[in-house]
Amino acid sequence: MKLPLTNRAVAGRALADALAAYRDQKNILVLALPRGGVPVAYEVASALGAPLDLVLVRKLGAPGQRELAMGAIASDGTKVLNREIIKSLQITNEDIERVQREEEQELARREQIYRGDQVRPEIQGKTIILVDDGVATGATMRAAVSLLRTQNPGRIVIALPVAPAEIIALLRREADEVICLYCPEPFLAIGYWYQDFTQVSDHEVRDILARARQAS
Repeated sequence: MKLPLTNRAVAGRALADALAAYRDQKNILVLALPRGGVPVAYEVASALGAPLDLVLVRKLGAPGQRELAMGAIASDGTKVLNREIIKSLQITNEDIERVQREEEQELARREQIYRGDQVRPEIQGKTIILVDDGVATGATMRAAVSLLRTQNPGRIVIALPVAPAEIIALLRREADEVICLYCPEPFLAIGYWYQDFTQVSDHEVRDILARARQAS
């Protein structure tokens, strides 16, 4: 079976086509969830003629199953928890707090390495196009939306190459619009639907952001 998504850049260009109504509009800001969302969002921002920046959130991986999100946190301390997973795995508050401390350290590291002295973008009143390379549980995306809502954007549009249909239904209750290219069933995992899902490095994130700043 030929997988629908070649790589993140190609997925980003396809996503940009689906977002064509926003091309060259004023007051648009494309925000990527690092690291995997950055090359996708770069293509979207380039095609729409919009600036690119980051929203920093981290998944809270379940103890012993780090790929399974029991929740997520954002750089301002916003936290979203998946109570069903926490209950089913009998995860304690101490477990949650331990993982949260680890991820807070990683958020601080990424804030410094990706943004440095760059000022965080103005969110108020803008149409935010929030991009990742896909979602599985939706926890990190929901944390990102919660963070952005506190800054009074005009509109939040979630744009994804691939996600489970039931998660898209959940996200539609929290964002103003959700665009997703593929909702395969069974979903399995984000990387399963990409021909090339190579991990994105910190260096690549910095390089893409530098290119985007030069172009704007």
